[in-house]
Amino acid sequence: MLLYIHIPFCDSKCSYCAFNSYVDKFHLKEEYMKALVTQLTFELKRFDAKAQTIESIFIGGGTPSTVEPKLYKPLFQLIKPYLQSNIEITSEANPNSATYEWLKGMNELGVNRISFGVQSFNKEKLKLLNRAHNTNDALNAIKNANEIGYKNISLDLIYATLGDTKELLEHDLKTALSLPINHLSAYALTIEEGTPFESKPHMSKETLELTTWLFSKVEESGFKQYEISNFGSYKSTHNLGYWEYKDYIGLGSGAVGKLDLQRYYPSTIVEEYINNPLNIRVEELTQEDKKIEQIFLGFRSSVGVKTNILNKEERKKATILVDEKKLFMQNDIFYNNEYLLADEITLFLSS
Repeated sequence: MLLYIHIPFCDSKCSYCAFNSYVDKFHLKEEYMKALVTQLTFELKRFDAKAQTIESIFIGGGTPSTVEPKLYKPLFQLIKPYLQSNIEITSEANPNSATYEWLKGMNELGVNRISFGVQSFNKEKLKLLNRAHNTNDALNAIKNANEIGYKNISLDLIYATLGDTKELLEHDLKTALSLPINHLSAYALTIEEGTPFESKPHMSKETLELTTWLFSKVEESGFKQYEISNFGSYKSTHNLGYWEYKDYIGLGSGAVGKLDLQRYYPSTIVEEYINNPLNIRVEELTQEDKKIEQIFLGFRSSVGVKTNILNKEERKKATILVDEKKLFMQNDIFYNNEYLLADEITLFLSS
């Protein structure tokens, strides 16, 4: 099983962000981290952690680097007996708050992979996205992480924003690849409900031509695509775990967990979560829900879709796509040649 830990505190609210995050609740940090311990104690029993160990951990947000390492320590002490050896432990971080001291402190706790929310190395674009860091912050943070000894370093880039040109994106990509990273995530700007960009739909300028061009540039650099938005000489085991439909503990306000055919939703209101971290809404999934999700996740990643989860009609349709060279089959698994078509392929098989 996997473990996801959600940190809802942010040093700034990006114009495109729809995640459960807040810039005005820092005074709740200590109480929130204690509530995480309470929920984790409960979840370890619910997921029977003695029977299935934790394969990977991902700390996301929000901005995990706004919480000092000492406040994470009780969580790491609690989960230590349940960890697989050589486990991947990732934390997201913003370049402006991921100081040398923070990076070193998290590494000493066991974090061995960092994912930096860089988004761009262009000054005007960072301002447009309302990012709190500048280009030098990003360069220094990544170099510091490498110096401290993080073997696996990733960064995010955003594309398809107003003002993007191929020249700008190529510069972002070249700068990223000049740094000691082995993983890159590239996300198209999407306009989400409830964000500052909701009233500015013109901020997003995605086209299939631009996306295809950018992805080909990333692959030409030697970073192989293994999911619709993820590339690297290293594949994140946590990411792959989601796409393989493994169970995962969702810890924190706004997190989501899954165990077999149940999905769990802790309160998205931070104060409510602190008062009762075990007030968790349960959603019952059906076998059909599970299958559709497995098909969707498998076709948008290198995981693929096993033939034995498809019914006779779905296998027939998948074979048609193999004949049309939209899919290929190997060892009784259907694989997608073009992740950008994952939604359409899933819809075709399921209709």
